[in-house]
This record gives sequence, structure tokens and C-alpha cells, in this order.
Amino acid sequence: MATDEHGGMVHVASLADLAETGRTVVRVDNRAVALFHHDGDIYAVDNRCPHMGFPLSEGTVEEGMLTCHWHHARFELAEGDTFDPWADDVQTFPTEIRDEEGDNQVYLDPDPPTDVSPGVRWRNRLADGLHENIPLVMAKAVVGLDDVDSEAVDGFHTPLQTAVDFGTKYRASGWGRGLTTLGCAATLYGQVGGRDRRRAMYLGVREVADECAGEPPRFQGYAFDNRDLSKARLRSWFRDTVEVRDADGAERCLLTAVETLDPADVADIVFTAATDSLYLDAGHTLDFLNTAFATLDHLGWVGGGDRDEPNAARVLASTVERLTEATRAEELSSWRTPVDVAGLCFDAAERLDDCVAAGAGRDWTEPEGFVDTLLSDDPEAILEALTGAIRVGATRRELADAVVRAATRRVAWFSTNNEFSDWNTVHHTFSYANAVYEATGRTSTDALYRGCFDAAISVYLDRFLNSPRAPVPEPESDGSDRDPTTVREDLLDCFDEQGQVNRAGSLVVEHFDAGGDPAALKQTLGRGLLREDAGFHTLQNVMWGLERYDALATRPDADWEAQLALVAPARYMAAHFPTRREHEQTFSIATRLHRGERLHEAE
Repeated sequence: MATDEHGGMVHVASLADLAETGRTVVRVDNRAVALFHHDGDIYAVDNRCPHMGFPLSEGTVEEGMLTCHWHHARFELAEGDTFDPWADDVQTFPTEIRDEEGDNQVYLDPDPPTDVSPGVRWRNRLADGLHENIPLVMAKAVVGLDDVDSEAVDGFHTPLQTAVDFGTKYRASGWGRGLTTLGCAATLYGQVGGRDRRRAMYLGVREVADECAGEPPRFQGYAFDNRDLSKARLRSWFRDTVEVRDADGAERCLLTAVETLDPADVADIVFTAATDSLYLDAGHTLDFLNTAFATLDHLGWVGGGDRDEPNAARVLASTVERLTEATRAEELSSWRTPVDVAGLCFDAAERLDDCVAAGAGRDWTEPEGFVDTLLSDDPEAILEALTGAIRVGATRRELADAVVRAATRRVAWFSTNNEFSDWNTVHHTFSYANAVYEATGRTSTDALYRGCFDAAISVYLDRFLNSPRAPVPEPESDGSDRDPTTVREDLLDCFDEQGQVNRAGSLVVEHFDAGGDPAALKQTLGRGLLREDAGFHTLQNVMWGLERYDALATRPDADWEAQLALVAPARYMAAHFPTRREHEQTFSIATRLHRGERLHEAE
């Protein structure tokens, strides 16, 4: 087709021919463009329906409205604006009629100016998908953002910031499963490879949208005008307001702390209040709080999105009701009878200051069998072992690490003779213990020793779920002669069949015996997770397992502990897979459309 030397317009058709047929399809710069002669005017649009790629030339035009005949998406013909948010706007091209020796010809501009850059457009579409809770729109936006080469937007920070802005505003009860899923997906992002990173972000944003759907918005409170309040005063007020379940008062205290204190001091205040009571909401509260802080690690404490306040203010303010509305374990009969383990935890907490003072300046070496003690059936001995360790110098991080290793065994040894729902029970302990461990890297408050006590007692309460203990294979001294790639393929195949729990654990161990690359194994677990309609707990379990492996892999004499950290999530995954993979289908559609595939023509 001829190109105009003056203005970049391209000749595409004879007006007489177009008027006779009413429509035609032309190719301009290897792009199919649909031309319509309607009500005496000429219109040009991208021939691919922006919803799922069906040819718009096969649609209907009536009263200036173009309707696609596949899913009935509707578009205003002149500018391409859609009537249906799930469809997206269609690209239009300016046209003009030129008289060439008495014969009118149609020209169009193949490269019209755009109002926004591709990155901003995809970010806006992500916001649309969040507001309307449309998975395909969100999937397209995540794929599109990841494909944009721009300093202003990218496939990680932009979806994360956009979803955090949305989730902290449009759910009255604040931080919940959706935002925690988003935070976990952001952490998982660095552990998986290739397209699975896109899958991780899609998982996070769609869960935020799903949890916010139909919910009233949240109206954030205000910090106190007094900026001279000390950390000690704010911490005291925050703890008191949380204790009496005063969410409004607690929020004002926390917002003031965010504006006047450094992040470590804010974390001190938050995690101290979170451990004043025991094992809040079956561990979810401290777990969610830690994920909120982890999300701020990714986004930045001060930086923000489309709203005026910094990230830390809106993120942390949204977590307050996790504290004030939580069920406290000391209120539960399981923590009071037949043994009053809640009372034992509170007694240990009362001795904590003396224990810390005794251990000051000392270095602790974990004694042989310490984790076995934590797995015993004597809660008094468990707490005595923990307080004794503090007296001889055990740090918060060292003690939390030991408790996490005990909690990992509860998952790795979970017996399939138990009820299926009890996978959640051992998972709650495992996730809570990991969150306590991570929190020790955010603040030096001694209150986190109390989190260790709670986690260890929850490990104790889960002991019957390891009766009988599941058979976890030991490493073979002679190794395995199988190709590690084949072992990984078998592991993915294992997740295609229900009930392959013990086999999944065996394959993880065999991969190590075969000398396989741990990074490749972690990516395989990530692939197995992200292709499924995985539940919130499964995502957490895998994320914590991968993080745990990294924490243990470089330690001397911790090879088996590190392997067990991946055995546990592999078994958990096998218990919960396969699923319908509905979301993988949506993600696949978005990916194929982005590549320009014609979904309407062939499988």
C-alpha cells in the first residue's frame, strides 16, 4: 500500500468499493485493520477484538456501536471506547478521503499518537481489573506490564504497588488474606523463574481483588498532632488500646509512630502488642503483620502510589484490626485443658526479663537433642528448655530458628491417617513460627521470645498429628543414579495425581541424592504451585519452605534440615493437588493473546 510522503497517511481502499461492501479488512504494517463505511463516514479499528482476539470485521455495526460476535463486547466506533470493562478499548485509526483524479480514496494514519504510554495503559487496566474483579483483565495487565521496558513501570513493583493501593483502601476491615497472598507472591517472585514470575503477580493481584469484591471501603484515621511523643509512650498506648480492642485509638497511635519513629522502632511496637496475647487468630495475626512489613521491604517505607500518604502509613494502619479483633489463644479450651499451657506461657513470659539479663553477653550453642525436646509431649520441659536457653545467651533469632525446625518436622511428618483439614493445623504452626523468625530480623524487641514460646506450645499441641509419623526417606549414602531433570519431571507429574503425598517427599530427597541443583528444584516447586488454583495456605507453605531452605543451606551440618524444608511443602502440595487449574487457563489465554495468537481458530 502506498504511503503518503507528507504526513504518514497510508492508502488503504477505494471509497466506492468500501461503500459498496460496507466493510473490509486491510493490512497496514503487518496489522489487520477493519474498515467500516457507516452513516456516511469511514471508521478504522484494529481487527482483533481486545477481549479475546475475534475479528471485529465479522461483528455488527448499528447506530455507531460495533459489537463483536464472539462474546458480544461493544465499542463506540469512532474512538474505540468499550461499553464493557472486561473487553478493553479497541485501537482506532484516523481516516480521511482524498480526491485523486476524480476518484475518492481512503487513507488512514497507521501510527496515531497515544494519550498514555503502554506502561501507564497497562497499569490503568490493572486498576480496572481490580475494581471490577475481572481475572482476565488483571492477567492481561500483568503480562503487559512485564513486557514493558520502562523505568516508570515494571512487572513487579507496578502490580504490587497498584494492588496494595487498592487493597488497603477498598476493604473496611483492612489487611487480610488477599494482601497477605500478594505479599507472599512478591516474596516468591524472586524464587521462581521465567513466566512463573508473571503467574506469581497475577495470583497476588487477583486475590486482592477477590477479597475486596463487594466490601465497603476503608477510611484511614489520622496521626496525633503531637510529634514529641516518645517511643515508650506510644508503645504503651498502642498495647493498651489493642488490649481493650480499641481499633480507632490503636490506629492513631500506630500512625503517629510511623510518622515519628524509624521502622525498627515501629516494628518493636507492633510485634510487642502482637505477643501480649497468645497465638492470635491461630497464628494468622503475627503472620499477616510480618507479611505487611515484608511488603514494605519490597515497596519502600516512604514511597507511595496514587495516594498522598506513604506506603508505611496505609499498609500498617490497615493491619490494626488483625490485632484488635483477633481470637486470643488463652480464650480457647485447647490452650487451657487438660493442661493449662496458656498459663505456662504467661509464667515463662514473667520470667523473661530475668532470663534475658542472665544471658546478656553470653553465646549460646544449641545442645544436641534440643529440637527433639521441643517435639516432646511435656510442655513444661519445652518451656524450661526455651527459658534455659535464653539464660545462657540464646538470641531471639537462634531460638526462633530452633522452633521453626521443630514446626517443619510436624509438616514433613504429618500422617495421612489424619483428617484432611488438619493439614491446616500443622501449617498454622509452621507459618507462625516462620513469621516469628522473620520478625526477629526487623526488631530487637525481647517480646519476640514470647512468640517463640507460643510457637513451641503450638508444636506441642500438634503432636498427635505425627502419630504415626509419616515415612520421610533418609538420604542414600550412595546417591541416586537418576537424572535430576527426570526426578523433577516426576515430581510435577506426581502433583497431577491425588494422594501422592509420601511419593512427593521421596522425590525431593532423591533429587538431592542425585546431585540435583536446589535452585532448579525450588523453581519446580514454584511451577507446581503456580499452575494450580492453590489455596492461601498452600502458597504460604511453599513460600516458607523455600525461604527456610535458603536460611539453612549454607550452614555446616544442616544438609538434612535444609532438605526437610523442601520435603515439607512438597508433601503439603501433593495433599492439595491437582486442582481444576481455572486460573492457569485464564493466564494462558492472556499470554497467548499477548503473543497475537488466534484463539478462535484452533486449539
